[in-house]
Amino acid sequence: MTGDSTLKPIEPFATGMLPVGDGHEIYWETSGNPDGKPALYLHGGPGAGMGSGYRRWFDPRTYLIVGFEQRGCGRSRPLARADAATLSVNTTAHLIADIEALRTHLGIRRWLINGVSWGTTLALAYAQSHPSAVSELALMATTLTTPNAVEWITETVGQLFPVEWDAFRAAAGAEPGQRLVDAYYELLTAADEQVRTRAVDAWVAWEDAHMSLGTKPALAERDPDWRRVFATLVVHYWKHAAFLPPSALLDGMPALRGIPAVLIQGKLDVSGPAAVAWNLHKAWPGSQFVLIDDEGHGGPKMVQAMVNTIADFAGNI
Repeated sequence: MTGDSTLKPIEPFATGMLPVGDGHEIYWETSGNPDGKPALYLHGGPGAGMGSGYRRWFDPRTYLIVGFEQRGCGRSRPLARADAATLSVNTTAHLIADIEALRTHLGIRRWLINGVSWGTTLALAYAQSHPSAVSELALMATTLTTPNAVEWITETVGQLFPVEWDAFRAAAGAEPGQRLVDAYYELLTAADEQVRTRAVDAWVAWEDAHMSLGTKPALAERDPDWRRVFATLVVHYWKHAAFLPPSALLDGMPALRGIPAVLIQGKLDVSGPAAVAWNLHKAWPGSQFVLIDDEGHGGPKMVQAMVNTIADFAGNI
């Protein structure tokens, strides 16, 4: 497999809506070989949903390719809104339970976990909770969504994008000493729709700014409803640092001992700096670290490295 976009598209052979409790249903799809090696794709965001391009990362003759849209976004229902009731049942623990519900529903014993950006945080949290269900991990643009990571991406990295960050800070209207992520959470959960819309626009503009090195971000061009859901869920999860203790994922690395893993990272990624993946690699015996010099938070060379990694894992039992 080369990931060549000129190849025939891989279409799902089955789709569905799986009730997972709390009034939520998650959209799922399977493609490739029904009898193949199971692999689960975890999209980024949180709240970005998934397209169809991820399917091309897997040889459809070899893999049973599983994708789903995390609760609150994409084709899953209900979509994340400003109300606290909907957001209160959207946490990392809920997403981990949703993944297990999907695995049980599909009758899968073990699967490769493929995560990108926020999906790497979720992949690690899931794998540490259910290591016996994970055969390998293939991660790209790693982030741990810790309080330090949230401070970096909303505050510190503004030193690299001073013009854009000043606009981002001004739109937050933060009180003295208030974190920007907390200020945006108040705006995005406000009763006034116009307040929420302005906050969405400002947040998405900042996302496009800090992901601009070595990539071609275009979140501001997405559908307004998509941007609202995306901004709401990102801020919700970042405000609460993925609902995990600050060192939980690093402390949980012993649970992944013996599980093959590859970490693919762009050297120009300032959204999730390379040191995050490197430090994780050092704490993960047997993992591989792949650094792409001239790409950032994604790019064609990183995707090709992912395609190669997944192909290499295909022969594992």
